[in-house]
Amino acid sequence: MDTFEAITQRRAVKHFDPNHQISKAEIEQLFSLAILSPTAFNIQNWRFVLVQNPELRSSIRSVSWNQAQVTDASLLVILCADIKSWEKEPGRYWRNASQETQDFLLPAIDNYYRGLEQVQRDEAMRSCGMAAQTLMLTAKAMGYDCCPMDGFDFEAVGKLINVPEDHVIAMFVAIGKALSPAHPRGGQLALSEVLIYDKF
Repeated sequence: MDTFEAITQRRAVKHFDPNHQISKAEIEQLFSLAILSPTAFNIQNWRFVLVQNPELRSSIRSVSWNQAQVTDASLLVILCADIKSWEKEPGRYWRNASQETQDFLLPAIDNYYRGLEQVQRDEAMRSCGMAAQTLMLTAKAMGYDCCPMDGFDFEAVGKLINVPEDHVIAMFVAIGKALSPAHPRGGQLALSEVLIYDKF
């Protein structure tokens, strides 16, 4: 499936085949592509929590408005971000770069984030959003369906998966085989309403 087709066919599916399993090789392929998603300064701050334990998924469903896709999809991915990744051995993000590049970028990373908590959190959400889209388009290209989700109790889910204090949860992505097609699109705004040239 080409990129244009994956974009036009990707929809938020709510009903998944609970018996379908995605192979280990497919999971590895899916996430190997997801981690190619861009991040500022290459800090790779996303963390993908793949919830496989059925009891844990059931507990997560209970704090997610009882949405069936939490337990019925083949994969439940909780996208989190390490908001302090920028200061955790930042040299590893540029270990293959020239010394000149490293000498420029490593201080720049520190200067950009240090003491700016909102900037760190904003970066986390941007990174997870881009990673989620990569994950969903990759899944679609592999013949799977998906559902991006934020209808859950973030604090309760955080406790269930033991989210570290310096991490945040951005969203879920449920992936699997749809039992029925997605509903027709609710109504796209006209391009002229959302595309602004130069200034508002």
